Amino acid sequence: MRRSYVKRTRIPATAQAVFDWHEHPDAFKQLTPPWERVRVLRRQGGIRDGASLSLLVGPMPFALRWDLRHHSYRYGSEFTDEQVAGPFKVWRHTHRMIPEGDEACVLEDAIDYELPFGRIGHCLGGAYIRSKLNRLFTFRHDVTRQQFAPTSKASTT
Repeated sequence: MRRSYVKRTRIPATAQAVFDWHEHPDAFKQLTPPWERVRVLRRQGGIRDGASLSLLVGPMPFALRWDLRHHSYRYGSEFTDEQVAGPFKVWRHTHRMIPEGDEACVLEDAIDYELPFGRIGHCLGGAYIRSKLNRLFTFRHDVTRQQFAPTSKASTT
């Protein structure tokens, strides 16, 4: 049973600026919530086509390896990571930065996924995964928005 999840947030920065921030090598670390147990095992390349990322997710001794490959890189607007091997039957995550005027954009994370074990997997884990995705992407969008939030400067007069 294929499912989809989409999170959209207006960011007070250009799509180009938000994309460039996502391309920074430390972005993934900043976007990983402190409550998630995620360890990077191997990273080859960044987010461009053919780049790959291998993670260890979850608590030991139950941690699972998750191998992802990047594709559909369109500088300044989107990129996709897709599971090669891991906990999902299907996982395709497209990151989009959609211009909204001259000084803002909409950050969109669109995920197509399928849990293992068909209907049984969905019945046992569907609500849990949906809740986890919502919490994760709320955190990620908040972190991204904070990167571009205007800072208030007190007057010195």
